[in-house]
Parts: sequence; structure tokens; C-alpha cells
Amino acid sequence: MKKSILLLIIVAITNLTTCSSYAKNNDEIQTIPTKKSAYNGVHLQANIVYAKTEVKPLHMHILLPKQKSKPRPLIVFIKGGGWGFHHPQKTFEFIPQLVMFAQHGYVVASIEHRTSHEGKFPTQLYDVKNAIRYLRAHAVQYNVNPNRIGVWGNSSGGHLAALLGTTGGVHELEGDGEYLNESSSVQAVVDWYGPTDMLQMSKYPADVDFDSPDSPESVLIGGALQENKEKVRRANPITYITKEDPPFLIMHGDKDRRVPYNQSVLLFEALKKANVEATMIKIKGAGHGGFSQPEILNTVQRFFDNHLKR
Repeated sequence: MKKSILLLIIVAITNLTTCSSYAKNNDEIQTIPTKKSAYNGVHLQANIVYAKTEVKPLHMHILLPKQKSKPRPLIVFIKGGGWGFHHPQKTFEFIPQLVMFAQHGYVVASIEHRTSHEGKFPTQLYDVKNAIRYLRAHAVQYNVNPNRIGVWGNSSGGHLAALLGTTGGVHELEGDGEYLNESSSVQAVVDWYGPTDMLQMSKYPADVDFDSPDSPESVLIGGALQENKEKVRRANPITYITKEDPPFLIMHGDKDRRVPYNQSVLLFEALKKANVEATMIKIKGAGHGGFSQPEILNTVQRFFDNHLKR
């Protein structure tokens, strides 16, 4: 009897000690109360084949907002890199910055094109037009509004974005890809420091000898720029400007020694002369790239909001 009572006392003391220790540990657990809010989740669909060429299949990566809604506006991003002069496009590289646009209600696609070693201009333009047509043809699948498509590119991607903006009605530049019954026109263009009139590039301070037959620009054209002026003219987005072109936002660093700042000035002035809505922003002190600061990205978002959401 005494042993049973003693055992009960020991068990009780043990339980009290355990509870005290648990309470102490429980007090150290941090808590965040739940709140009802709209979760702006984003789903990535990677490596979607949008075209099969004789060289390779072409891929795109699509960011889809998870929240259900009516069809959304689309932003197509073209990553630069000398038209793939040294390596294929790094189509994943800008995805982190693009996520914020998906969180704000856009479907976003980062697209690949053939490099300048795999095909000369206008091969790259054929590819990006094919991507636009593919996305229109699959608008229901990706919940895209086919009447609200914007394009955005940096450097050589900016060059192709500008060409998409000015060649929407130029049928001989559509190429022979798929979905030719769909339009490749876009409703808004953001051009970050893209080349335009390549014949003028060597007139300004730069770290590249543009007129050399080995420059990325010459490799794209298929020969030294100054010896192939008609080919260069065909690759110049200014060549095709009409008053029906969509609105442009052009951004360029005034210390850019890879693509001279004047290249964007030439495009801006030509668009204004044709009465196309165009805004140009000089990024003071910026070189070639480094445009991921919030103020710049927010400016891009406001531009797309104004022209794709309203």
C-alpha cells in the first residue's frame, strides 16, 4: 500500500515537471495570426515547345497567376544577349523580375529564338512572331486575352521587341512558321536599350567595333554592316514605322558603351514624327543593363497597365 502511494506521488511530480517544461517551451514558440487575403501565387510552366525548326525546337517559359479570373493580358519577354552571339539566350535569367508582373495579373512568357549562328536575320524575327501567334492560338489554354498583348525586350531582345511593334502589318516578315492565320501584332512595346539603326552605331563611343565583320551586329546580318546596307535597313525597326504602330516605352542608360544611347533617340524621334505614342526615359549614369531597380520596373508596369488593362 505504501509503495503504491509512493509511486503515485512520483508519477504526479514527474507530470508536473513535464507540464512545467512544456509550458515553458510553449511560451517560446512564436505565433503569427492568420489573415484572409488574396494570395498572389504564380505557377511556372517551363520549357514549352512553341515551334520546331530545322535547327532545334524553340521553347518558352510561362508564368501563370494561380487565381482564377477572366482572360488576362499577356506580356512577352525577349531576353537579350547579342542575338545569341556567344551562347543561346538565358531565358530563365529574368524570370525573378517577371514574377511581380504575374502577381499583378499578367500572364508572362519568356521566349527563345534561334541564335545568329543558327540563322541570319530575319530568322530571329520570324521566331518571335511565331511565338506571338502560338500564344494567340493557345489563348484559351493559358487564359490569355488575345487582344491585349505587350512585348518587352532588353538589348538585342529590345531590338526584336521594337521590330514586333513596327512590323505588325508587314506580311513578308511573318516567316513560314505555324499558326499563320493568327496575328503577330502587339498592343504595347517596351524597348530596353535595343539597337535600331546599326549603320549609325560606330559614330558614338563604345567598347565594340560594330563595323567589324565579327561584331554581333555583323554576324546577325551575315556580313560587315557598312558593306551590307540594305540588309541593315531591313533589320532596322525605324524602316517600318507607321502611324498605326502601338505605344512604345523606350529606356536607355546614357553611359551605355555596348549599345549607344543615340540608338534609342533615333527610334524615339522617328516614332514621334509618325505620331506614334512614345515615351523615352534616360537612365542617368546607367550602362548596358542593370535595370532591375524597383522604380524602373514599376514604370514598366504602369505603362503596361495603361495600355493593356484599360
